[in-house]
Amino acid sequence: MIELMRAGGLLMIPIVICSVLITGIVIERLWTLDAKKVSPKNLVPQIWVWLKNDQLNSTKLKQLRESSPLGVILAAGLSSYKSGKDAMIESTETAASIVIHEMEYNLGTLGIIASICPLLGLLGTVTGMIQVFGETISSSPATLSLATGISSALITTAAGLIVAIPAYIFHRYFTRKIEILILNLEQETFKLITSIYTSETQKI
Repeated sequence: MIELMRAGGLLMIPIVICSVLITGIVIERLWTLDAKKVSPKNLVPQIWVWLKNDQLNSTKLKQLRESSPLGVILAAGLSSYKSGKDAMIESTETAASIVIHEMEYNLGTLGIIASICPLLGLLGTVTGMIQVFGETISSSPATLSLATGISSALITTAAGLIVAIPAYIFHRYFTRKIEILILNLEQETFKLITSIYTSETQKI
């Protein structure tokens, strides 16, 4: 590994840094975007029990906000549900925009790394080739020396692609996963709002 870095030159340093960043981001996002943590299945039924038993208070709302991203959205809506359906919907939409922003955290960085790593690799190859041909012109031709130089120059391209391809794959994967999670959050929120105001209508 160290030999490859030496052979690839200085541009291998940012490529290796990018690979470390990708590893950290992927592990963190896989942990954070676990569907069970984002949208627990038993949350809406639990809230409905609190409402039926008139147990919903500031302590329960705080507990709800700290439980999950879905809890943050639902707690925002429940804080204003007595003001009417429109107020509740507006509160959940505001909270949802914040939650979605947090779920997309570091995806931009992942996309940037996927874009720049091949360019870093290509830049390393170009500078390496310039050096190889400069040495070839200034000295007597040596086939082995030329082949070694070209091989070293291509190392950065290979390294850049090795880092960029997983970054691109995980960027697409997390983007799609977030879309699915957002849809689920919307469904769970709609389910709670509909249940509350259907129940209120029936009482009337």
